[in-house]
Amino acid sequence: MKTIFSKALLLLFVIASLASCRSKQELAYFYKHTSPDTLNLANYSIKIQPADELIITVNSLIPEASYPYNLPVLNPAHQGSIEITTTTQNQTYTVDKEGNITFPILGKIHVEGLSTQEIAQRLTDKISEAVDQPIVRVQLVNFRVNVLGEVMKPGAIQVKAERFSILDALAAVGDLTVYGRRDNVLLIREENGERQFHRLNLNEATIVNSPYFYLQQNDVIYVEPSSTRKANSEYNQNNSFKIQIASTVVSVISVMSSLIIALVINR
Repeated sequence: MKTIFSKALLLLFVIASLASCRSKQELAYFYKHTSPDTLNLANYSIKIQPADELIITVNSLIPEASYPYNLPVLNPAHQGSIEITTTTQNQTYTVDKEGNITFPILGKIHVEGLSTQEIAQRLTDKISEAVDQPIVRVQLVNFRVNVLGEVMKPGAIQVKAERFSILDALAAVGDLTVYGRRDNVLLIREENGERQFHRLNLNEATIVNSPYFYLQQNDVIYVEPSSTRKANSEYNQNNSFKIQIASTVVSVISVMSSLIIALVINR
């Protein structure tokens, strides 16, 4: 009898240990890997899309030579009139639906599908024909992603760097909760004018080689709740409904009792 009891305890211990290991693995990132994985960061860059906003500034060794290539800014003069000046601050261009921007002196420049570095080089080459050693800086200013679902602080993230991974996004919202599924994270991305849905498994180390590891402007990340969270939610909803029913029944009984007592006393 003692031997059977000991074997039963050992079996329960083994089962508990396996369950514990499984739980820890489900909460871990990158625990599934067979060999080291690498990602060539030099090949990654954000590509400009229609409706993107760009800040472009042009400078040169002779500032006066580069002024015409910056957007004019209206400044109020002391006498109440309007003075037109140029500045190297906040030169914002919106990419139109054809993928172009209208640039001073140069006219329309096609930028869709280019990186900010490629746009800067294209403008530098054109401006160099009239200005000696121009310095062109291009910055994407509407890079924003949204993170929803089972994370600590869901919401929108205004991204300042052009290289921003799904791990950066999750870190910005305080990581997943213990109820978030790490093996089935949904990424919603607009590609060629259509919304595309992609599933990412953060348990796999090969995720770093995914074309969706680095995020693009307007990406949406949704972390699905685990089966445990769903079960808890259903349980809480059922209990809440039962409590409401019980409360209603008690209220009805109380009212009926009061009416019966009142009728008895009146007799």
